[in-house]
Amino acid sequence: MKKILILMMVLVFGIPLLSSCGEETADTGAHADHAAHAEDSHEEGDDEHGHEDEADIVEMSQSAARAAGITLAKAELQKTSDDLELPAEIRTNPDRVANLSSPVSGIVTKLMVSEGDRVTAGQPLAVISSRELADLKAEYLASVSAEDLARTDLAREEKLYADQITAEADLLNARAASRKASAARESSETKLHALGIGHDVIDRLASAPDGSLSQFTLSAPIPGQIIRRDLTHGQSVDAASAEPLIVIVDTSTVWADITVYKEDLSRLVIGNEAILRSDDGAMLATGGISFISPVVEETSRTATARIVLDNPDGTLRPGQFVTAHIAAGETIEALLVPENAVQLVEGRSSVFVPAEEGFRPQPIQTGRKVGQKIEILSGLDPNDS
Repeated sequence: MKKILILMMVLVFGIPLLSSCGEETADTGAHADHAAHAEDSHEEGDDEHGHEDEADIVEMSQSAARAAGITLAKAELQKTSDDLELPAEIRTNPDRVANLSSPVSGIVTKLMVSEGDRVTAGQPLAVISSRELADLKAEYLASVSAEDLARTDLAREEKLYADQITAEADLLNARAASRKASAARESSETKLHALGIGHDVIDRLASAPDGSLSQFTLSAPIPGQIIRRDLTHGQSVDAASAEPLIVIVDTSTVWADITVYKEDLSRLVIGNEAILRSDDGAMLATGGISFISPVVEETSRTATARIVLDNPDGTLRPGQFVTAHIAAGETIEALLVPENAVQLVEGRSSVFVPAEEGFRPQPIQTGRKVGQKIEILSGLDPNDS
């Protein structure tokens, strides 16, 4: 199996010294002539044959190499999975975000939460005093009374008609009035429902204490944490404003949006398992891809793949950048060498291999990076001895 030279940084920068600052001899001029001739031969050989000749050999004994901290390693066929390493960003799950505004105009009279507080679904957050709301509740109470009266009149007319005391026209008018009163009550009730007021409040309006008809309670629709509260005591709020007054985020589930380069899209399918790691390599979470965007952005030429992750302890924070390691294919066998063994020699990726008098650069074609190693596509043969 062919051995390759793992070049430490000291050697990379020391190669010119090794080539030009060896032991001086009486034949210095001859050496210079030989070097010039070798260089000419090398250039000619490159033009005609496209490969290095012996003039490129770094002359160095095995003992000198060891003293310089140079080690030899074998280029070996190893089993590796065809994985992808792609950048990703943790994002909030939009289904678990609540932007709350007031459906009624009024004045803030009470605040129950501050930024950073955790809340449960249905928990009261603030109380707003609204004349508009008081009018709607009064309208509802009046419509309930009118409906009750119309039903009473209808019952009386039905009894009188059964006793042949009243005309059929009076009965029909009473029925029409009852239906109209019911429609008016339903309309006023619907207006209250549109403000988020349920029957637990509506059914108690008739017995509500004085002054309470104007009180609107802003409640949390989802559990989560208050990350924004743009409310103060005595503040005037406008129902027409589009700006949220309170923002609640539930981070018990988050999204990991992975940036996928155009050339890698064909390697991904729904269900691909991914491991998310931090900058220091620590594993943060695992999950399967549930969505792959069918659209490639024009500017970045990338698409998005998404993983929905459980995050009960809040380890993953929206806005955090991570690396997604995705198993995007079957395990394959590849020829791998240490990453620091690959050097640029005259603009070409090469590794240094043992030669009779030292080491010579071997041009190679590299493939994927697998951890701290690089795949060799051509230039090295693991069967070479």
